Amino acid sequence: MFHKEGFKIISITLVLFLGINVASYVALQSKELQISIFVTTLVFLALILQFFRNPKRNTQVSDTTVVAPVDGKVVVIEEVYEKEYFKENRLQVSVFMSPINVHVTRHPINGEVAFSKYHPGKYLVAWHPKASEENERTTVVVKNSLIEILYRQIAGALAKRIVNYATKGEQVSQGSDSGFIKFGSRVDIFLPVGTKLDVTLNQKVRGGETIIAKL
Repeated sequence: MFHKEGFKIISITLVLFLGINVASYVALQSKELQISIFVTTLVFLALILQFFRNPKRNTQVSDTTVVAPVDGKVVVIEEVYEKEYFKENRLQVSVFMSPINVHVTRHPINGEVAFSKYHPGKYLVAWHPKASEENERTTVVVKNSLIEILYRQIAGALAKRIVNYATKGEQVSQGSDSGFIKFGSRVDIFLPVGTKLDVTLNQKVRGGETIIAKL
């Protein structure tokens, strides 16, 4: 199963794959060169297909947990001042996604979208300390009767497009599709200070399944 954001790119890649290989078969006499072109284009096609995969996730929906919004590795756990929305100290948990991770963004809790904003910006490497403030990014806040959290999609050096589906005022379900980041990046989650975390630094997490925190 592939994400809808990849349909156009996958279609173009398939056409190029077929066109290049048909052309090499017709124009080239060398079997070795034909095989080399076939293998190279097949690897490229496989990379595109795996990047836009959208595997089904079995979210154990609960109002007392916060689940990981994306696949990747926890690279930051620290108390910081969140100045865009809360304007107070928050517990930040950052998950870095490599190009081989699933890049679907999922809602970490049930609730109402209280805030959703896109920010144009730079394309610093995703782990750069200033990436959260200077890179292209979207900020989404979801709240319910127990908690209000903010999560931020951040573009990286390769990620040139962030897709955000969250609309202010809509009701969203934990684990449901919230957006997509193309070609590697990170997501920051901002929780109330004192929240009990269920993850540690360098832990690998799965979007929609791994519990980040219990309330």
